[in-house]
Amino acid sequence: MLIPSNLLDGKKILLGVTGSIAIYKSLDLIRLFTKAGAEVKVVMSEAAKKFIAPLTFETLSGKQVLDDTNESWVTDHNHIKTGEWADLFVIAPTTANTIAKLSNGIADNILLQTALAYPRLKVIAPSANTNMLENPFIKANLKMLALANYAIIDTQTKELACKSVGNGAMAEPLEIFWHCAKALLADDFWRDRRVIVTGGGTVEKIDEVRFISNFSSGKMASALATALYCKGADINLISTKFDKDLPLDLYTIDVQSSGEMFEYLGDSIRIAKKGKLSKATLMRDEPIHLIQKKPYLFMASAVSDYVAAYPQEGKLKKESLGSEWDLKLKQNIDILSSIDKEGITTIGFKAEMDEKNAHENAAKMLNGKGVDAVCLNILKDSTSFGSDTNRVDFITSQKVESIATADKLSVAFEILEYAKKI
Repeated sequence: MLIPSNLLDGKKILLGVTGSIAIYKSLDLIRLFTKAGAEVKVVMSEAAKKFIAPLTFETLSGKQVLDDTNESWVTDHNHIKTGEWADLFVIAPTTANTIAKLSNGIADNILLQTALAYPRLKVIAPSANTNMLENPFIKANLKMLALANYAIIDTQTKELACKSVGNGAMAEPLEIFWHCAKALLADDFWRDRRVIVTGGGTVEKIDEVRFISNFSSGKMASALATALYCKGADINLISTKFDKDLPLDLYTIDVQSSGEMFEYLGDSIRIAKKGKLSKATLMRDEPIHLIQKKPYLFMASAVSDYVAAYPQEGKLKKESLGSEWDLKLKQNIDILSSIDKEGITTIGFKAEMDEKNAHENAAKMLNGKGVDAVCLNILKDSTSFGSDTNRVDFITSQKVESIATADKLSVAFEILEYAKKI
């Protein structure tokens, strides 16, 4: 998935690095932040400097590193002003030692002093040996931090620096990036709103080795789900295909056939309408409003219009089929027309190659299927599927809004802005 170069425009990120072998991943994290348009400053512990020199971070960020040797009260290069400058403070990697000190308010180096003085959300990405991370004191420290305005990114299981295999490796830079983007881009309209996104082309069985499908890549659905994740929505992505760069904690359901999609979509809609408060809502230290936000459905999947009338078990042999095969098809269920859309804002997606009649066909879909809006995508040919860019007309009963050709994540963010106005 292409990350827009302006995704984090105007955002200021303070990156804290501590003395862990995982510090090399912090270099990639800076690249991700800066390529997305953010400004980055780095604050280092003395232990971190044993692994990578401050000059490396200064070269990548373009800003002077703050450490214990160069704090100034004549300029803004100190732990108070640097914290005031930042929109977000992320510490990656965060050692077990740093976790323990943060949770107990200890500030015996400049990184910890900066964290203690920083009043807003702080994101930490732990990195430690499995036994250290599982130590009851560290587990208790992490629970304390979760209650003290810290967002904790899960570690991963892999071979660690000590050559043992276990949980404790720092999350990958892209995963940390998505968590930080969510912290910076959260939108009150979408925050904790339940949203269902469907995507990909359904796979309809002919026999055990053959199927009917289409060229839909599922990339637009993955982009929509990622944009909604960054906005703070409570998302359920139901798809036959997924982008490999999705945030790991984005909830997904992998389906194949239209029957599976219809079943899981129906269940998801019923759950979305119940209005149960999410864990994220309950964890935040702010008033809880029990008014449930109206859920949304983005139906971006390409459901097969026809399925095999008599799907077979096993493999059909060509010897028994003969030189010609008359495959009997029947019209498939129209999922968008069949689901219960009452109480849920629904946006359908339509791909057209007939440019002359595309808008008329989209209007028919708008009225005929009872949706609130249609995202129309006019395709050139089959090569248009699977591309990293898109161009969409967002159509409601009142107006047509054109979204210019751009990477799919940028298009997804624009779609969300129009969807808010429905």
